[in-house]
Amino acid sequence: MNFAFTEDQLLFRDTVRDFLAAECGPAELRAAAAGTGRSAARWQKLADMGLTGLTVAEARGGLGLGLLDYVLIAEETGRVALPEPLIDQIGIAAPVLADFAARADVAAVLSGLAAGTCKVAAGHPDDPFVADAGEADFLLLGRDGVLHLVPRDRVVLTPETSVDPLRRIAAVDWAAGNETRLSGETGILDRFRDLGALAAAAQGLGLAQAMVDLAADYARTRQQFGKPIGTFQAVKHHLATVQVAIEFARAPVYKAAATQHPRDISHARIAVVDAAAAAARTAIQVFGAMGYTYEVDLHFFMKRAWALAGVWGDRHYHLDRLSRMVLSDDAAIGADGTFQDR
Repeated sequence: MNFAFTEDQLLFRDTVRDFLAAECGPAELRAAAAGTGRSAARWQKLADMGLTGLTVAEARGGLGLGLLDYVLIAEETGRVALPEPLIDQIGIAAPVLADFAARADVAAVLSGLAAGTCKVAAGHPDDPFVADAGEADFLLLGRDGVLHLVPRDRVVLTPETSVDPLRRIAAVDWAAGNETRLSGETGILDRFRDLGALAAAAQGLGLAQAMVDLAADYARTRQQFGKPIGTFQAVKHHLATVQVAIEFARAPVYKAAATQHPRDISHARIAVVDAAAAAARTAIQVFGAMGYTYEVDLHFFMKRAWALAGVWGDRHYHLDRLSRMVLSDDAAIGADGTFQDR
């Protein structure tokens, strides 16, 4: 059995990588941070490429691709710290809403997502703030085990400041009602959280790689004692250790996208949070402790990684869930049972 991505999947990823590199470099990030934080022109180009409808069914105007196709794109958006909420749209909102596409109002939202004319913000009840709620037309929100689709004009937003200068978050005050209710099916909010966790993990993978790449480039040019600092073992060995951590996190993320099992998603989440944290620490050191400052592009990536580490179930939540699956007294043991979901 071949578990590798297909040539078409990798070609699509490379095309998106080239597009994002041209449209969302450090200069564009700085412009976004100094302005509204979002680019309508870039969003339209994402829609023109079909990316806003990547996981929306073809019948609704999308490309009809799956999470295994999407995970490569999510990784690329992390690599450039894309400000626009593309991944929340195609990795969380579209897969969740697809289960309710028989409803005319939901079908219209999905068509709008595919066209790039409608935005849906997603917020799990365990997270205090919702990203990009201010620009959304609808909000996917949970309360008391029920998932709701709430029009933007029925919520009251209180903007908050994120550690990530490109992340727009807000506390949301809203009232649940039968007209906003999507589903109270058992486990619906767990699936909602898992899709968010997968989205954060895939982006974190790209963010970690971007931090290592920036640090490695700097180590090749910054000189001490007449040599590039990258030639010193104390520098290159640390970078190599982080790169190994990223590679060990990559397979769990791809597996989580393929299986969507809670255990695999928690595994991916933990591996990426740890790899991204190590990348941030090491990159700051390579930049001589300047990496945290606004003058160095590195700070965009590390702050996004820090922000994503705290939403959709933090490291402690996923570590606890994974521990219950494999270490609790009543956990199944043996080759066929150790990793059963609980």
